Order: sequence, then structure tokens, then C-alpha cells
Amino acid sequence: MSGVESLAPAMAMLAAFACLIGGVRLIWRRSDVRKGVLMLVMAAVLVGNVVIWTL
Repeated sequence: MSGVESLAPAMAMLAAFACLIGGVRLIWRRSDVRKGVLMLVMAAVLVGNVVIWTL
């Protein structure tokens, strides 16, 4: 892999960690639980995509 092919999984994992932290924070503060859960689902989908890309 070279160029964008190697950069895409790294960026997706950074986005997944950001969504995970943001989702937990929204749920913890009970400000917007629905958006928090959706962010956690999005993080799981991103991690799943990275797993598929790297196999």
C-alpha cells in the first residue's frame, strides 16, 4: 500500500476514536443520548471498515 491507500485506514481509526470519545461524552452528560449512541455505532462501523480494508 502506498499514498492514500495507507492513509485512509489511519484517518478512519482517528475518526473512530474521536466518535467513540464524543459519543461516550454525550451519553455521560445525558445532553443528547441519541446522538451519542449514533456516534458509537459510527465508530463501530469505521473500525469494521478498517478491519475489512486491512485483510
